[in-house]
Order: sequence, then C-alpha cells, then structure tokens
Amino acid sequence: MGILSLITGKPGASGFGSGSTAEQVTEGISAAGLTVLVTGGSSGIGLETSRVFALRGAHVIIAARNTEASEARKRIMEIHPLARVDVLKLDLSSLKSVRAFADQFNSMNLPLNILINNAGVMFCPFQLSEDEVEMQFATNHLGHFLLTNLLLDNMKTTAKSTGIEGRIVNLSSVAHLHTYPKGILFDQLNDKKIYNDKMAYGQSKLANILHAKELSRRLKEEGANITVNCVHPGLIMTNLMRHSFALMSNSSCHLLVLEECTPGSGNYLLRRAQPSAEGCDRQILCRLQRGEDEQACEERRLGEATLGVQRGAHQIRKMSAQKRRLSRCCQAHGTDGWLVCSSSTSSGYK
Repeated sequence: MGILSLITGKPGASGFGSGSTAEQVTEGISAAGLTVLVTGGSSGIGLETSRVFALRGAHVIIAARNTEASEARKRIMEIHPLARVDVLKLDLSSLKSVRAFADQFNSMNLPLNILINNAGVMFCPFQLSEDEVEMQFATNHLGHFLLTNLLLDNMKTTAKSTGIEGRIVNLSSVAHLHTYPKGILFDQLNDKKIYNDKMAYGQSKLANILHAKELSRRLKEEGANITVNCVHPGLIMTNLMRHSFALMSNSSCHLLVLEECTPGSGNYLLRRAQPSAEGCDRQILCRLQRGEDEQACEERRLGEATLGVQRGAHQIRKMSAQKRRLSRCCQAHGTDGWLVCSSSTSSGYK
C-alpha cells in the first residue's frame, strides 16, 4: 500500500483499504465460540476491536488498567445487548500485575483462541516502571511478553482440543525503523542521559517484532497450531496522541478472523523474462546463501534476546545494513499485517 492509497483509502489486493472499518472487514464472518483477549480494549482501536468481535459473537475479555474499561463494556452492551464481554484489570507496566492477571484469567477455566497485544504507551517523558525498567520498553514489550508467555499453555491446549488455529497479534509500528543507531540498547535501557522518547518507542516496537518472529519460529518448530503476527495499524486519533501522533488503525480485525492467514506480501506481479547471466552464476548464488544464513543467525540472536533467553544480550550492539534493508523491505511489502511473521516458548522472562 503506497502513501497515496493510504491517504485515499483505495482498496488493496485484499479488497480493503485504510478507509475500511472493522465491521466491513468482518462482515459475514462469525466469531461465535471464540474467546478473544484484548489488552487496552477500553479505548481507541482496542475498544473498536473488542466491540466488533463482540458483535460477531466472540466472548471478549477486555484487559485494562483503569475503570474506563467498565464504561467500555457498558457501551458495547448498550449497542449489542447479547454480547459477552468481561473486564479484568491489567497494568502492563507492572510484572506483578501481569502475573496476577494471568492467574485470574487461568482460574476462570476459559479457553483462549485469540490474544491481541494492543495496549501501549508512546513518546512519554522518561520514567521507570515499578520494576525499574524504562516505561515504554516495560509496557510495550516486557509486559506483553510475560503475558503471552503465561497464557501460552492455555492457547496451545485450546488450539489442540478445538482444532481451531490460535492467533497472537502484537501491535507494532513502522516506528520500529526509527530507533537508536545501535538498535535495542539492552544494557542502557534506563540511561536517562541518552533517552529519546521517539527512539525509545521505536526500540519497544522493534522488540515486539523480534518477539513475534522468534515466538513464531518456535511454535512452528514445535508444531503448535498457533500463528504469531505483527501489524502496523496506521495513523488513528486515539488516546496515544496525548504525547504525539499515533500509528494505529482498526485493521487488526482483518488479520485475526480470516479463515486462512496467508501472507499477501508474498504476492508479486510477474512477467516473462530471460534469466540474467548473474542469475546463473553459482559463485554469486553461494555468496547470497551465506549472507542469508548469516542474516538468519543474527535475527535469531536478536529474537532470543527479546525473549530473555540469551543472557549475553549486551553483545548485540547494532543491526547490520542487511538487517536494516530487510526491515525496510518488510515494512514496504508487509502492509497486510505480516510485517514479520512465521513460529512458542515455555521458557523466557518469568
């Protein structure tokens, strides 16, 4: 999707554009029998996502840190009296709160089909969480990582027993391209002297992507019937705008309710052509393969660092030029929500 299409709302290959609403995207699709958990589901696109899933018959769990969530539930019930919506308290900046939330949810003996890691903070002034971690990284990445990890067994069990593919979606942002020159500053997260609110946000969004990519790889390797995806939602007027413009939209429902989640970014327009001489050069092919293997190793190291698996994370200083090109390519072609996707982990940050 180009800039012009984004502005005009012109539909893309999926038939939907930036002007499409969540109701339009899910028209004719039933979510009956599904349990959907939405973090930050009391406002902005989280609220709209919750409302439309409730409209389509899902049992929606709104996870939010304030009393606004009860009002959100009331609004949804007024519009859709038969909707099934519950509200649970969750403060993602507090690991204690995340654990308490997971314990409460798991004690309800509910299945979990879809987890939407939607909540977040953006461009806020420097501050530390109660766990003494920079607030944007603590809320946007660590909180969601721990939550996902604590709910993962439930999702695996649900997917296996029902035969319905589970979905995990991390709301990321194109802002992941605008982070510190050295990438994620694992060993300088709390350094106020170098803090930049925009780059710190980008850093947390990059962590979301690396988390999703590594988790997706592990789930695929394990054979679990769960997909993990990231989505850059676009620009929407939400509460995040209190610090700056929000990079959000209501397109996340599209990714979640399609019967098949196939990455449309792999579809290209082709025409017949003769192979070039370079294309037949075995030496060039070998060099490309070596570069691809090195890139895969680098991505895995970065992904494991965001999972808290690699204790020597401080050794990862910056993304290579090749990694940056890959990120830009993903951003350019992953407009359908598959910014990075592809696989579980029972280990990691606990």
